[in-house]
Amino acid sequence: MKNIWLIGLLSLLLILSACGGGETENENTGNESEDDTQTEETSSDSETRMYESENGEIEVPADPERVVVLSSFAGNVLALDTNIVGVDAWSKGNPLFEEDLADAEELSDESLEKIIELDPDLIIGLANTKNTEKLNEIAPTVTYTYGKLDYLEQHVEIGKLLNKEEEAQQWVDEFKEKAGEAGTEIKNEIGEDATVTVFEEFDKQLYVFGDNWARGTEILYQEMELKMPEKVKEMALEDGFYAISPEVLSDYAGDYMIFSKSDGADSSFQETETYKNIPAVENDQVFEADAEAFYFNDPISLEHQLSFFQEKFLNE
Repeated sequence: MKNIWLIGLLSLLLILSACGGGETENENTGNESEDDTQTEETSSDSETRMYESENGEIEVPADPERVVVLSSFAGNVLALDTNIVGVDAWSKGNPLFEEDLADAEELSDESLEKIIELDPDLIIGLANTKNTEKLNEIAPTVTYTYGKLDYLEQHVEIGKLLNKEEEAQQWVDEFKEKAGEAGTEIKNEIGEDATVTVFEEFDKQLYVFGDNWARGTEILYQEMELKMPEKVKEMALEDGFYAISPEVLSDYAGDYMIFSKSDGADSSFQETETYKNIPAVENDQVFEADAEAFYFNDPISLEHQLSFFQEKFLNE
């Protein structure tokens, strides 16, 4: 992967269980018999189950209550109504998660002491998460290889981990239907052959995106089946993204453009004649989205992105 923030997002990503068989704290201040102790341990064991992870079976809580997320999956966990006590910085900064993560601690895979203090019963990360052996000593740690599953399969898989597979699958089915219907309406509005480009600016560099790198790309290209400009398809489809200079943006510009724009980013290129002469710009068909709310492809982010597209393309 490129040595830019996209790698950072991948390692957390646009951008991480109960201690099965662990010790059970005794709240009774009196003496307890060996029978009582045995009963308590048996009860604890019954509240765990085996989950088939990428690295084999792992004992996880039957119903996790204190989850640490060290990657891009915070929205998946929140969408399944599961409590997060610690989360990566990118997720913490997502305005869509602000309320639900208000009490969650911001941390990373290096924050071992802080994670210990949070007393999680499950930790979720990516395959390249650091310190996984040490994290496993704190709580069962499950990691996923980014892109091994598609974005909807990934949500169902997290549903399996959290013992909420049926709920996850129901959301997927409903979302696919809803997004497909919206796509039909949009194509009727803009034309079957209209093309759409998704791009983003970072550190004076622009990036165009394929069909599986969040920022609404899964919705536009997979579910709605809108068309991608040939140049974008050629350069960005395989890797998911492609870096370009602002001077050549016109070569990648579709009839419509989604600009995933961050506060404080250098968008001076928008003042150049080169940019202003792009047909989509001239036709007022560039839709600017809040990049922080477009980085991920979890249910909360996807619902927001779908509403954004319906509003912009259909004037709803």
